[in-house]
Amino acid sequence: MHPTIMAHFERLTAARTIQGRVLEVGAVPSDESLLCMKALSGATEKVGVNLLGPWEYADIHFIQANGNAMPMLEDASFDAVFCNATLHHDRYFWKTISEMKRVLKPGGRLFIGAPVYRERRGLWFRILRRIPLARDLTFTFAVHRCPKDYYRFGLDAVREVFMEGMEQVEICDVMTPPRMIAIGVKPLSAPTD
Repeated sequence: MHPTIMAHFERLTAARTIQGRVLEVGAVPSDESLLCMKALSGATEKVGVNLLGPWEYADIHFIQANGNAMPMLEDASFDAVFCNATLHHDRYFWKTISEMKRVLKPGGRLFIGAPVYRERRGLWFRILRRIPLARDLTFTFAVHRCPKDYYRFGLDAVREVFMEGMEQVEICDVMTPPRMIAIGVKPLSAPTD
């Protein structure tokens, strides 16, 4: 994980005082896991999900599972759920998002980091607009197969798909090539019709 991304997650997490049970989908057994952040030192339990495993690393218990289906994890059982640099490698990312929301407690926080398309603004885009073949270009994170690389997301997808049904949504645009970190709170009660 890039140190700038880790620093942003650390800052955003520290501003929210996360305690209790914490889950990271796509976690790795190393200091690059978001579960190793100092801001999570108050967590009572840290669980990582990875396609490989199981492992133990530091104070983290890793289970082998696919984020698309995590039946071994109970509904509303985590105070915070993290996922970074994983969904663009996930052919069925919407299933993983649904599972993350399912295991998140009402009032819990969901943190998602992913590569996005950068909106065309700023000096470089004003220069590119003058070049006919480059008018529609946008910056994005390079394809990197690990083992597959399926998606890049627009900010509308982040806001309306990733964070659908969440409250207090915040989206931070980070770095070039662009990545974003989205944070939302699961409502305390389900909406009524």
